[in-house]
This record gives sequence, structure tokens and C-alpha cells, in this order.
Amino acid sequence: MKDITYSQAVERLNEIMKKIEDGELDVDTLTDTLKEVRELLAFCKQKLHSVDQAVKDIFNDGEE
Repeated sequence: MKDITYSQAVERLNEIMKKIEDGELDVDTLTDTLKEVRELLAFCKQKLHSVDQAVKDIFNDGEE
């Protein structure tokens, strides 16, 4: 995945969702678009997991 931020990934996912809702996705590009969605979701999930772990680490440091 290219260098993008979490916000950019979410924005792109929203753009794709709008195209799906509006019926603008072409069958010829559907497979590639779904692959992009899968990559974006994995990226966002990893980012959220990293942030969650960082927050837990911060709070755990304060308990020692």
C-alpha cells in the first residue's frame, strides 16, 4: 500500500461506497475495486490495532 494516512484510506473507502450506492461501479472494474477495498480495510485495521496497542502501553506505563 502506498504511503497514505488513515484519514485518506477512510476517505477513499467512502468514495467507493458512494459509487456502489449510486450504481456507478462498472462490472469491468469491480474486481480491482474490491481488491482495493480489501487492502484499504486491512490497512485501517492495522492502523487501529497499532493505536490501540500504543494507548494500552501508555496506560500500562502509568500503572508501574
